[in-house]
Amino acid sequence: MFTLNPASGVPIYRQLMEQVRRLISSGQLRPGAALPSVRDLALAHAVNPMTISKAYGLLEAEGLLERQRGKAMLVAAQPKPRENRSERLARLQPAIEQLVTAARQLELAPDDVAQALRRAMEKREKDDA
Repeated sequence: MFTLNPASGVPIYRQLMEQVRRLISSGQLRPGAALPSVRDLALAHAVNPMTISKAYGLLEAEGLLERQRGKAMLVAAQPKPRENRSERLARLQPAIEQLVTAARQLELAPDDVAQALRRAMEKREKDDA
């Protein structure tokens, strides 16, 4: 469900928070949906459980998640309304800017980058299916 990259330069708790926000925003995580436990997620990604707990706690403070003692963390019953397409695309802007910078430094053509992105997205769709 989540992809955490310790080498990305972005703190792991922030990576997790942004992914949860995006999944809720897109409607893939619906109100009442259970998230993996802190322990399970920490083991699956070989990270400190406190890192996962911090992300979940901050998302709870934002009102996106609800904690139920002894049970899994849940997507809040009344999360923010689903964002429209342009708002969801705007969430990608920082990643797009990083990609553009890297592509220019590597002297790659826009068509090559678009093709690589398309292949990566198709592979992810296959992997998730």
